[in-house]
Amino acid sequence: MTNKYPNLRSHTRKRKSGRVVTYYFYDRRQNGEPDIPLGTDYEQAIAKWEEIRKGGPRIVGTIEEAFAAWEGDKEGGLPSYQNAETRAGYIKCLKKLRPVFGAATWESVELVHLTGYLRRRTAKTRGNREMALLQIVWNWARKEGYTAVHWPAAGLEKSRWKNPENAREFEVTDDLFEAVYQAGDQVLQDAMDISTATGMRIKDTINVPLPDGDLLRLHANKTGKKADFDLSLSEILPSLINRRRAVRAHHLMLLSTPTGRPVTYTMLRNRWEFAREWAALNVAAAGETELAERIRAMILRDMRKRAGDLSESDEAASQLLQHSSVNLTRKHYRTKVTRLRPVR
Repeated sequence: MTNKYPNLRSHTRKRKSGRVVTYYFYDRRQNGEPDIPLGTDYEQAIAKWEEIRKGGPRIVGTIEEAFAAWEGDKEGGLPSYQNAETRAGYIKCLKKLRPVFGAATWESVELVHLTGYLRRRTAKTRGNREMALLQIVWNWARKEGYTAVHWPAAGLEKSRWKNPENAREFEVTDDLFEAVYQAGDQVLQDAMDISTATGMRIKDTINVPLPDGDLLRLHANKTGKKADFDLSLSEILPSLINRRRAVRAHHLMLLSTPTGRPVTYTMLRNRWEFAREWAALNVAAAGETELAERIRAMILRDMRKRAGDLSESDEAASQLLQHSSVNLTRKHYRTKVTRLRPVR
């Protein structure tokens, strides 16, 4: 403790990894009360110390205290997630969780409150994601010393206490693919070709670099996994790459506009929505209203699902999509009906 910050106490510990971490606390032992954890970041600890000393917002001992600290923890909290899309999703979840759970103490939250939240949540799948984040923050708070209370739903993973989720069942048939493909420009067609040939996520098609030789190197943005694709085994990628090499571009990405500009996700989304609607209007004008409805139901991410369906087996699709489980591939990506052979 120092004279400048009375009651500010620190503990320095060495973790198993060898990293030395300093924990800050607001000392209340003289009052016979437990110390208040202030986290591991010195500046944030001082800010919380000032709130306590000067009668600021009273968040100590509540879940909001952990929310705020987790947002600033560069090593184990929100900033530690490298994927920008993941961070953005967690921020959205926090906006929903805070008004409900922020002011609650750890001891006051029980399983009935979690299930009640899910029942009242209109967006059922999003509600599950929000519960998943609350569990992440809760376990992080236990690790950092903000609470000793266990997650209220611990051990209930198989009890189906969350909202049921159904896998999206949508098959990108040849007719659907060709309708939108022919309505799109070269940029959209290239993105559709790359995704359906390699199983890349759409955002990876934007960031994959132009290869120097005969191997296309993928470094997945979402998972960090790497893979090489042998271009000599592809029917469509070699001509696409040769055409890209002829473009005078000021960037190194495979996907490019004809004028050499890099492609953004917004550019692809706008092209997709235009091409999809144009294709739907064309088939509707020809009297194929059911096909038009199916075209409008197709989303850009379904191109990755089509790659899974084009694979020769569930195992091949799982490897192509870099899944950790074949069951995941079967449930979410292999939508084509299995064709069986009669035995007699």
